[in-house]
Amino acid sequence: MRWWSKIKTLFMLLGLLALFCGSVTAKTVVTLAPHLAEWVYSLEYQDNLLAVSAHSDYPQAALQKPVVASYYGVDIKAIMKLRPDVILAWRGGNKPQDIARLQSLGFTVFLSQPTTPETIAQEINQLGELLGVSARARTVTKPFLAGLKQLRHRYRTPTLIPAFYYMSTQPLMSIGAKAWPNTLLNYCGAQTIFADSPVAYPQVSPQEVLRRQPEVMVSASGHPLQTEHAFWQPHRSLLKAPIVQVDPDITSRFTLRLLPQLQQLCSALHPLTTS
Repeated sequence: MRWWSKIKTLFMLLGLLALFCGSVTAKTVVTLAPHLAEWVYSLEYQDNLLAVSAHSDYPQAALQKPVVASYYGVDIKAIMKLRPDVILAWRGGNKPQDIARLQSLGFTVFLSQPTTPETIAQEINQLGELLGVSARARTVTKPFLAGLKQLRHRYRTPTLIPAFYYMSTQPLMSIGAKAWPNTLLNYCGAQTIFADSPVAYPQVSPQEVLRRQPEVMVSASGHPLQTEHAFWQPHRSLLKAPIVQVDPDITSRFTLRLLPQLQQLCSALHPLTTS
């Protein structure tokens, strides 16, 4: 009966092989926000990325993917045709009714809602677990977390630098204490001058800025520096704060590219405010 023993061994090996193959089968993915598409590329999982949202422009290869979501909502029918294994959604960015609809249709929806830079890394690690690439996730998030820790230690101060952070001049839009950019300022030992605002993104006037006298202004408008200087020139007799620029395409997205931009911001604020 030696032949029967060999057959049983063969079937056992085939079963283990099937189990192994099933456990590593790649999951197809659709992303509904630009930062989520970037996470997929950071995890080197883009070959299984079926579609993305509008404005998913980094890396440039993401521009070649079909678009199934935008500011106006999610194309449910298009997603149903694609039948992805996992949908990555942004709680707070995507419409709750769209997320609920996708869940009701039986799709697995991974919900992202970063509140601090550290939670970017935490969520990427969670996504890595879901997609079966946890080792890759840890590899890319470890230096990110280490860099954030270094910034917090280097720029820790009992007195936060008053900073005027703004995204546009027409209208003049700033940030309150609970806004995402203020979290970034805090890493650099700074804080918005509109921390007392009841809303996260208040519309303000140049006169209000003059009254609060920031030590530094941080422009996230995306305009050339000379344009910023021209806007503030009529107020320069009363406002001496220098202007520092950040890239809004990076600071407004929850991705690993944030760390170098944050390091640049802290370096720019530090000499200007401690001299």
